[in-house]
This record gives sequence, structure tokens and C-alpha cells, in this order.
Amino acid sequence: MPDRPRLDHVGLNVADLAAATAWYREAFGYEVEFEAQVEAIGLEVVMLLDPDGGRLELLHRAGSRPGPRAVDPAEAALSEGFGHIAFDVRGLDRTFERLVELGARPVMTPRPSPEPGVRMAFVADPEGNLVELLERPGPG
Repeated sequence: MPDRPRLDHVGLNVADLAAATAWYREAFGYEVEFEAQVEAIGLEVVMLLDPDGGRLELLHRAGSRPGPRAVDPAEAALSEGFGHIAFDVRGLDRTFERLVELGARPVMTPRPSPEPGVRMAFVADPEGNLVELLERPGPG
């Protein structure tokens, strides 16, 4: 179906654009695709590109302030709107430990997911945003 829309990217508002850019690059191997500014509203943008084509847009605007951040997925499900971002990983246990070493807060240790055959874990990035890690069966 050629006219079917597809997800292009997810935008994440952050307090420290440089630190968030460095963390997501180190944590998930993203590269900077481009950087931009929307001067009319003082918005700074860094678009990160996954080697496999996924994109994560980090945004910062002076004067921003923290919104509600859930401490875990159960609390996040009590608020409407985006609750977390998720990454497909290979070596879930290794990835979870590496992200914690990079400054993520452990939220949910690796375990079976409700989705059959899938394992999952959660961390919070250094700014407190929930990040889900999924390991699906298949070549690794």
C-alpha cells in the first residue's frame, strides 16, 4: 500500500540538548543527521539517525521546564500522552547494564514481556524519560 503513512521520528523535549545528544549517541549508536534552530521561537533541534534508519529528534527551548515524568511504566499509563520511547536491542541484559553504567536509572530489570517470546526492560535516561528496551527473537 504505497500511500500508507509511516512513522518518521519521535520528538523528545530535553533540558540539556548537548548532554542528551551525547547520551543517546553513546547509548544507542545514533549519529547526528542535522542540527537546526527555529529562531522565531528560540527552539534548538538535533535530529539523530539510527544506522538502520530510525530517527529521534531532540528539542530544547530556553525557558522550558520539566513536565510530569513517571517513575515506571505503570505510573506512565495513568497519564494520557506519550509515556516512553522503545528501542529494539540485541543482548538485552548487556544493554541494560551498559545504559545504567552510562547514567540511566534502572526501572525494570530484564524479564519476559507480555508479548510472547519477547523480553523487555525499562530504564530512565539521565533526564528521567522512560526508555523501554525490547529483545525480540531472531538473528542477533
